[in-house]
Amino acid sequence: MADALLALDDVARTFDVSPLWLDRVLTRQPRALLKAVAGVSFSIAPGETLGLVGESGCGKSTIARVIVGLYAPTRGTVTFAGVDLDARGRPSPEQRAARRQMQMIFQDPYASLNPRWRVEDIVAEPILALAPDIARSELKGRVAALLTQVGLAAADGSRYPHQFSGGQRQRISIARALSSEPRFLVCDEPTSALDVSVQAQVLNLMRDLQRRLRLTYLFISHNLAVVHHIADRVGVMYLGRIVELAPTHALFGAPQHPYTRMLLAAVPDLGLTGVARTAVAGEVPNPLDPPPGCAFHPRCPYANERCRKELPELLPAAGGGTVACHAVAERRIDATPLVARA
Repeated sequence: MADALLALDDVARTFDVSPLWLDRVLTRQPRALLKAVAGVSFSIAPGETLGLVGESGCGKSTIARVIVGLYAPTRGTVTFAGVDLDARGRPSPEQRAARRQMQMIFQDPYASLNPRWRVEDIVAEPILALAPDIARSELKGRVAALLTQVGLAAADGSRYPHQFSGGQRQRISIARALSSEPRFLVCDEPTSALDVSVQAQVLNLMRDLQRRLRLTYLFISHNLAVVHHIADRVGVMYLGRIVELAPTHALFGAPQHPYTRMLLAAVPDLGLTGVARTAVAGEVPNPLDPPPGCAFHPRCPYANERCRKELPELLPAAGGGTVACHAVAERRIDATPLVARA
């Protein structure tokens, strides 16, 4: 983590979702605590794209909001460029400077843009927040340059968000994120609400911007094909924890964790038409009452008594990655990936 731009160390975020105090007293219910993120550690190097994948509710978006400061971590630390971004108390000048180098692209371009504002005002808002005394002519020129940079016309600044398609709206969101000249972007499923052809255009735009502006990405998605296309490394999350973290080629070529293997084996492939597949069986456990030991053991075909009692740690694995699995550590799993065997 020494050379990392962003580093998370044992980050956890718990939400109190208990009923009202009087209701709990009358019904004699204990407090209900939701562990959305339960001890996540990873780092991202400058210029790298780390993909984060997992089923809905596994904690991906919570991690994104903790990183950018929308949530304070219940436990652990978030460090950016060597600065501890402790969200409690008044931020120091170093923390404010570090926060200004981060921006977030949200999932839904239909909900993340103010429908009452013109596009030029939406893109200009971060610039004015950081430089309120900027000259009007300079502001207008910077907004026009940002719109052109993401493939829109400078004249589009006078229009409203409802006059654009979904892909164009996401380009506006990207322009807004870039307006403060950040080094790091958190991309929370930025293409999930778009058509497939438009997804490819936005992904290509983001890769081009990364090369030209030397950006670093945390790219969150549930689409394995999208992550394979854009990420340098991939982290697989399950019920608030990372179960596998590896370079993209290693994770897709030879996945280690049973959950990762099942996810990849279930991806449609015309070359495997008629071949039986191993789907991810069962349902995600209730996060309010997670199972003891490894959270994946109720759905894992390799689980034994140790998996039901002892929480696995992330340990080095083949291919240069890490995996949290007793079955992998004890070599109880066939080394040949499920996809290859099929």
